[in-house]
Amino acid sequence: MTEPETEQSTPGRPKAPTRGKGPGRIVFAAISLACFAYLYYRLNGAAAREGLSLIDYMVGVFADVQWVSWILLMIAYSGFYFVIDTLVTTRALNWFITPIRYRDILPIRASAYIISIFNEQIGKGAMAYYLNKRHQVPGWEVGSVMLFIMFCEVFYLLTWATIGFAFSGASLPEAFGLIPYISAGAALVFVAWVLYFRGTLLPGNSLRDKPIFHAFKAANLKHYALFLLLRSPALLAAVVVYTIALNLFGVEVTLLSLLGYLPVIFFAAAVPTPMRAAAITFWVILFPENEGQMAAFGFVQHNFFILFNALFGVAFWRRAQRELLG
Repeated sequence: MTEPETEQSTPGRPKAPTRGKGPGRIVFAAISLACFAYLYYRLNGAAAREGLSLIDYMVGVFADVQWVSWILLMIAYSGFYFVIDTLVTTRALNWFITPIRYRDILPIRASAYIISIFNEQIGKGAMAYYLNKRHQVPGWEVGSVMLFIMFCEVFYLLTWATIGFAFSGASLPEAFGLIPYISAGAALVFVAWVLYFRGTLLPGNSLRDKPIFHAFKAANLKHYALFLLLRSPALLAAVVVYTIALNLFGVEVTLLSLLGYLPVIFFAAAVPTPMRAAAITFWVILFPENEGQMAAFGFVQHNFFILFNALFGVAFWRRAQRELLG
């Protein structure tokens, strides 16, 4: 993978204007502001009902949390997620490109968590760059594996959201009733996707032959099924961990109800920055009788997870640099 050339201004050649960023930033900012305005409205109302100021109300919420037990629980979960996440990445690279050892992927998978604080997709791009430089793997092919992982994560979360809805649909908000229809549409998209890259659908189209789609062209149904099986322990562990964590925040919840909630919330959290604010807001929407506890939980749970994962990156950073730079 070659680095893009840097454009420089020269006489008679004006610098190309940057397009598209302004409207996108406005939309992102509007989503974030709407989420925070909603949270303020709900929390301020909860505080008023108890005759407290918003600050006093939230101080009381944070004071009631069993912090030591929660931190130990989250450290254990973050470590388990790191192990599973690295395993999935390693297996995908072995399926479609070249044999690479698990321990050789650990440094860059951990280091990519630092970048993922800002954007998960950019973190995967950093992994592609590292593997290209360190293992001389063609950059476009590595990029295709990262694209395959991102594609599968969407369907993996949707699969578990559908399973959760099947078990606890009656207790979920009405908006979750769209899940079966979304899943049916996604299933059709998946079938068409697989048939296209097998050459059955639109056989004369050459887009599938591009290097960026190498992993999809090489994949068969076994690879998609194995991805689901390898990734699922992380989600199932999250259901257990989040159930315990919510109880530590003073909120009673069942495993089955969280099986319906978590895949949707995780999907929102995986989308760039503004949707992360929406993911935190979801907790208040889903548990309207515990506004303060859920606002606190949504904020610290999500941010602790990504920040603690970044600490894995810090621990492996020097090794990743050494292997990359020699």
